[in-house]
Amino acid sequence: MTAAAQLHEVATPPSAKDLPALLRRMKDAAAKASAPTYDERIASLEKLERSLLARKDAVAGAIARDFGHRSKHETLVAEVFVVLGAIKHTKAHLRDWMEPEDRETSWVFMPATCQVMSQPLGVVGIIAPWNYPVQLALAPLVTALAAGNRVMLKPSELVPETAEVLRDLVAATFPEDQVVVVTGGPDVGEAFSRLAFDHLLFTGSTRVGKVVMRAASENLVPVTLELGGKSPAIVGADFNIRVAAERIMAGKTFNAGQTCIAPDYALVPAAQRDAFVEGCKAAVAKMYPTLAKNQDYTTIVNGAHYARVRSYVDDAKERGATVVEINPGGEPIDPTTRRMAPILVLDPTDEMLCMQDEIFGPVLPIRTYEKPEDAIAYVNEHPRPLALYYFGHDRAAIDRVLEGTVSGGVTINETMLHFAQEDLPFGGVGPSGMGHYHAREGFDTFSKRKPIFRQARINTTGLLRPPYGKTADRLLAFLVGK
Repeated sequence: MTAAAQLHEVATPPSAKDLPALLRRMKDAAAKASAPTYDERIASLEKLERSLLARKDAVAGAIARDFGHRSKHETLVAEVFVVLGAIKHTKAHLRDWMEPEDRETSWVFMPATCQVMSQPLGVVGIIAPWNYPVQLALAPLVTALAAGNRVMLKPSELVPETAEVLRDLVAATFPEDQVVVVTGGPDVGEAFSRLAFDHLLFTGSTRVGKVVMRAASENLVPVTLELGGKSPAIVGADFNIRVAAERIMAGKTFNAGQTCIAPDYALVPAAQRDAFVEGCKAAVAKMYPTLAKNQDYTTIVNGAHYARVRSYVDDAKERGATVVEINPGGEPIDPTTRRMAPILVLDPTDEMLCMQDEIFGPVLPIRTYEKPEDAIAYVNEHPRPLALYYFGHDRAAIDRVLEGTVSGGVTINETMLHFAQEDLPFGGVGPSGMGHYHAREGFDTFSKRKPIFRQARINTTGLLRPPYGKTADRLLAFLVGK
């Protein structure tokens, strides 16, 4: 084979049928090598850090081309900054995370000792979505590497240029038997989800998450599912309604609402609904005075998703909802550009599509409530969300919401920022997901937490071995009673 042919072979991504052999090579490499040392793990994280920094402009350009347009500032904040923050936090805490943890030994067995030791699982699979294609690929990679694993990573086929940048970044940074990016369409994704990984992390929709979990179950692969759902924003009567509207619309319009923890709908006091609507209009006008060619405003990723989000608005109109489009400049917006003006849907009913499906676009349904307990009850009557937002200053009211609802995470008086806190775990509950990554919990997700009991040289456990006699009788009488 010529050198050129060998190079081409290396550059060609594996097909679906190649994946089992690729996984086997990585598992063999893991079996032959000892667990990476602290210094080796830090070196891997630092290599990733340098590679990402060197390609931050390439990342921004690729994502913008895949989306049609994506604000460069949003990419640098949500993709690059978040991953660099994860690396920095992990490096600062990794030595402590790796240390065996002493546990209490039951007094009956003293002076024996107990510990929990963290070990790499082996080879981890990561399936990343299209909405934050770099962050949601590399952030879990950070914790998987910190835990000492090898990783196979599958980016979404909906962002092919970004997937190629990821493949180039990883190939230039790690040997193929440590980290590899697998690109391709649904057939590759399906084959990937059926592999016998030591752990599989999937980020995406609840519908696809069920398919992935079913496929993983064939090999009893443990899964972490980061899904989504309808994350409510509840505005308390004591909170400044215009400030709440500004913060909720900032979360709703960031990445054009294509965020799994975006505020999906708002619950506001009935008496303040109109003021909230005016606050939403003012907030959008302040952030995006124009929309048609605004470089800060992101487009919907493709035609199918644009049509899906529009169908929610059309359905709400047909069923009698009031629809308010916020277009501060009053500009004509060409639908073929896939730029969608922010839209409010007033007083939607549960029969409307916008109140059934996760919206994943710049559309905000607004429901009203008379009493705070009505808002809590409404949330609890629906599937548990990935995030919940509450705006209020009254400590008792905040506690009622925190204790009276179950969600993946919560931000008080803001939206989405719990995700950006590196020492907080991130994950859903029920239909919005299972398991965590980020922080120490992410390290634990990708580790085997192995319990260890060390027997002391001098001990008394022999007193409870056959043949049993009077000594055993007296000891059991002391331990469990006569």
